[in-house]
Amino acid sequence: MATVELRFSALPEHVRTARLVAAAVARRAGVDEAVLDEVRLAVGEACTRAVGLHQHVGITAPVKVSLIEEEKQFSIEVGDEAPHAVPTDIEAGTAGLPVTEDPEGEDEMGLAVISGLVDDVQVKTGESGGLIRMSWPTPPLA
Repeated sequence: MATVELRFSALPEHVRTARLVAAAVARRAGVDEAVLDEVRLAVGEACTRAVGLHQHVGITAPVKVSLIEEEKQFSIEVGDEAPHAVPTDIEAGTAGLPVTEDPEGEDEMGLAVISGLVDDVQVKTGESGGLIRMSWPTPPLA
């Protein structure tokens, strides 16, 4: 299992870099070319959500992105350290997406966009932060 880790200050200008790195690593991992735009968009949404949560709460910790190459799948985890009022453990497509404490609905909208782009999404939140895990199929490792 190969993993690339990326940490960046919770600033919107760093989201583009995260998208580019994610697409490059996904391509190297064997994710289908036709899906790379979806990878970029989903990572952009997840990172924008994490940056927004950090800025909203005033957290200076970096946003964490892990790009994980496993046998037959490529996964991306985007983590934030913003406390969430109601812990969730959701898999999109099975139980829907969580309702959050975001008054403008931006958080919920971002999660809806991600679930529309990625078939395999898991969202976990709690008092110490949240994690979005997105996965795409790849050819078996040689």
